[in-house]
Amino acid sequence: MKAHGLRFAFGTLSVLPVRVERWDRPSAGRAMLAAPLVGAVLGALAGGLGALLAWRGSALLGAVAAVAALAVLTRGLHLDGLADVADGLGSGKPAEDALRIMKQSDIGPFGVLTLVLVLFAQVACLAGQFAHSPARGALAVLTAAVAGRCALGWGCLRSVPPARPGGLGAMVAATVAPAQALAVTALGALLLTVLHPRYALALVLGQLAAALLLRRCVQRFDGITGDVLGALVETSATGALVCLALWA
Repeated sequence: MKAHGLRFAFGTLSVLPVRVERWDRPSAGRAMLAAPLVGAVLGALAGGLGALLAWRGSALLGAVAAVAALAVLTRGLHLDGLADVADGLGSGKPAEDALRIMKQSDIGPFGVLTLVLVLFAQVACLAGQFAHSPARGALAVLTAAVAGRCALGWGCLRSVPPARPGGLGAMVAATVAPAQALAVTALGALLLTVLHPRYALALVLGQLAAALLLRRCVQRFDGITGDVLGALVETSATGALVCLALWA
């Protein structure tokens, strides 16, 4: 049963060739709890690439490579969700109309602006970390990737309903107990504390940033969608990176 959750997590949250054998809500709930593990794997791959290019090239090149690698390894899934949520929130329309806007294939001005600013922020924060040392930059990438996936558990709490039927959002919505989300986040923070307390603090503050967005989305859309979950990932990851930048 746990293996099905892991396959669900890696198969839906990454481009890694993992076959999803069970597509049901129990597996979806376990997948959201296993999501930080996906973040750790993707963060290690992207961080390693960034460190290599920062060592051989420049800190800025390493930062761009790491951000690009995470986008490629996730098919741009979370960035797409962030852009759609920005368009939905920025429209100022009622929930039904905002959800329709989010479902459209094109990206509006709010989405474009949000993507540009978030990606610039991520690159700027990581460039500072890679400038300090390639290893510190790689750890920052790892922290951001894990923090972003921890936010998925909080977004799928049993008290948070789906905004519409169908789709990945409805499949995973309301599948995680608060104690489970807290345990996963606490475990992630504990493991990062071994590296340095700043990484654990960054993870926690990343969850707070995502919580603010989650609250706003539930108010506006009456629940979550797959796009909202993607936006939570990017918001939490960016919040963690800003925390690390300010710590430095």
